[in-house]
Formats: sequence, C-alpha cells, structure tokens
Amino acid sequence: MSALFVVLLAVAFFLALLVLLEMGHRRGRRRIAADPERAGVTVVEGALFTLLGLLIAFTFSGAASRFDWRRDLVVQEANAIGTAYLRLDLLPAPAQPALRAKFREYLQARLDAYRALPDLPAARSALARAATLQDEIWVLAIAGSRPEPGSRVVVLPALNEMFDIMTTRTEAARAHPPIIILVLLIVLALVSAVLVGEAMAASPTRSWTHMAAFALMIALTIWVIIDLEYPRQGLIRLAHFDQVLVDLLEKMR
Repeated sequence: MSALFVVLLAVAFFLALLVLLEMGHRRGRRRIAADPERAGVTVVEGALFTLLGLLIAFTFSGAASRFDWRRDLVVQEANAIGTAYLRLDLLPAPAQPALRAKFREYLQARLDAYRALPDLPAARSALARAATLQDEIWVLAIAGSRPEPGSRVVVLPALNEMFDIMTTRTEAARAHPPIIILVLLIVLALVSAVLVGEAMAASPTRSWTHMAAFALMIALTIWVIIDLEYPRQGLIRLAHFDQVLVDLLEKMR
C-alpha cells in the first residue's frame, strides 16, 4: 500500500462524504416540504454523532499510542544491539572478528527489512536473513566463550535481549485494531454525512463551506488514523527514527 494509494483513498473518501452530504440535504428538503414542522436534529441523530466522535477519539488514541510504542522500540533495539556488541570485548580476542562481522550483517538485515516496506516479500526475506544470522551469532558466541566460561554470564543475556527485541518489533508492526473497527468507523462517518446533510436542509440554501469543512476534517482524521497504524506505508513514516540504527552501524565499521 503506497503513500499515493493512501492519499487517493482519502480523496475518494472525501468526495464520497460530499456526495452523501448532498444526498442528505436533498432528502431533508423533500421531507421538510412534506412536513414543514420537522426541523433540526433528532435524538437518534445526535446519538450517532456522539458515537462517531467517541469512535474517532478511541481509534486515534490507540493509533497514536501504537505509533509511539513502535518508535520507542527502534531506540530499544539500537540500545540492545549496541550493548551486545560492546560485550563482545569480554570474549577471547580470536572469537571477536567473526562475531563483529556477523553483527554488522545482522544490523544491516534489520535495516533492510524495514526499508523494504511496503514491499512485503522483500521485508520478509530480510527478516528471514536476520533470523538466520541470530542462529549463527549464537553458535559463534557459545563457541567463542568456551575458553572463558565466565564471559557467558555477561554476553549471552545481552544476545538474548537483542534477539527478543526483534520478535517484539515484528509483533508490534502487526499490532492493529480489528479491521471491523475501521470498517465501522468509515461506515458510521458515511451515515453521519447523510444525517448532517439532512439536518442542514432546514436552511433554504446550501452552505458548501460547512459541507466541505465537515467532509475534509472527517476524511483527514480517518486518513491520519490509518496512516498512524501503518507508519511504514503511508506519509507518516518511522524511517527517520531508523537513523539511530544507521549511526550504530557506522560505529561498527
């Protein structure tokens, strides 16, 4: 899902809201013509607008929280890899060069996995490469620490933490609300557009400014929510936070 595709979806949603606002306005004018006493917003319509506001608030808050979580995990992974890399100094000197080379390969594979998005096959390939390198690093660390068994107490836990953060980040990238919630949000916004247009029919003339403002803000809000949920695929990106990993890789060379 490219950034252009996401923007096109947002534009299409904005236009759909405008169309439904106009449909609601026309429907409201017909109903008022048939029953001049009917005007304003009913209790049911007010409840739907309240529900829309609450649903937007909860989904936006959740998306923002998950975005912050994923951003923090980037820093945590950089710290975990950096710490494990420094602790290689405790291993016998002959074992260090091969392990340091594997660390550089591992970190490059981790960067490649996220840089490849939204190309999922390429990202999965890089993740598989990183998983293979984990096994190789572990085997080399076990073999290298045999002459000095005491070093295992310090080196192996650091490696475990480094490996665990990869799993955590992978699962964090997959953590999204059930798709039915986003579908419900979109459907509720479309229904609300019809009701808003109908409510505005009490005025004999259309207020295109208010109609466009309503459609624009609802479309923008839902677009931002979806973009926050998929920060590697839309306009909101986590890529610049990866700089901490890039800087770490440069220090390893």
